[in-house]
Amino acid sequence: MMQRLLQFTLDLFEPAPAPASVLTPEKPPQSTEKAGLLDSNQPTGHEKPLLAAPENIANDIALPAQTLQQALAPATFVHPRASRETLLDGIAVAYEFKRGKRRTIGFSVGADGLTVSAPKWVPLYEIDKAVLEKQGWIIKKLQETRARHDRLESARIEWKDGAALPFLGEQVMVVLDPRHAFGGVGAELKSSAETLPGVTQLTLHVGLPHAATPEQIKDAVQAWLMRQAKRLFTERLNHFAPTLNVRWTRLSLSSADTRWGSASADGSIRLNWRLIHFKQSVIDYVVVHELSHLRVMDHSPRFWDTVRTVVPDYAALRRELKGEGTPRW
Repeated sequence: MMQRLLQFTLDLFEPAPAPASVLTPEKPPQSTEKAGLLDSNQPTGHEKPLLAAPENIANDIALPAQTLQQALAPATFVHPRASRETLLDGIAVAYEFKRGKRRTIGFSVGADGLTVSAPKWVPLYEIDKAVLEKQGWIIKKLQETRARHDRLESARIEWKDGAALPFLGEQVMVVLDPRHAFGGVGAELKSSAETLPGVTQLTLHVGLPHAATPEQIKDAVQAWLMRQAKRLFTERLNHFAPTLNVRWTRLSLSSADTRWGSASADGSIRLNWRLIHFKQSVIDYVVVHELSHLRVMDHSPRFWDTVRTVVPDYAALRRELKGEGTPRW
């Protein structure tokens, strides 16, 4: 009893952890959904040095070759702000640890990795025990997040003539076409069926020279996509608002990494322009979701019943929205 009391006292006055000297991987989009929005060794009870981060390659920076010991090391998950580490099911996990005004120990896995939050009065050995008890869920979520990141990285757009990207659920190929200005809008969507009967490849002709830089191509394509998004979102808001008996007042486009849309009580709607990558049924679900918040400003059962009256298959569309993700720009 006296030992636990001493441990409890030491834990309460534990020093603030030093910043972790680890490599920070590029942060992928969040996969979690936030409320109100549409939203990715045995513990000893004492602080321990952080595990070394796995080698990463970023841009053209050459890193030292791995040693044999590094190559044989277990898989690791290192949070960029990690202050504690443990071994879960043979996998090294360095996680962010925070104390705050809360009643229970909380676990969250996001783009950066695992975060463990705990009340100020809980001793570290209890936190280590809770992490071990939760190890199955933690490893599953960390692996899912890494797999999603790898999937998105493989879909990163290479901005050049012939680049491919999704538009309303279909693949579109970028074609640099310096002969036209396309009425001042900079680009025009065409179907190869116009010249090749039976072929339905969509091409986005962009009025740029073949020597255009990747940044110029990206900016031109993004400007065109945002115009299409504003037009389509406005059309779908006008279509569904009367059905829900609500009135929206203003639409603005966002570029948020972690949310698809939001609604304010004054009727203002914000929608992520990257929704234009998805098929229209998914877009319609997000539009209805936000319009429904003009009637019910929470995610209570009454809110989901409101969504269901207009989009009966909203659950499937919601999973599709969370599962597919958008290409990396």
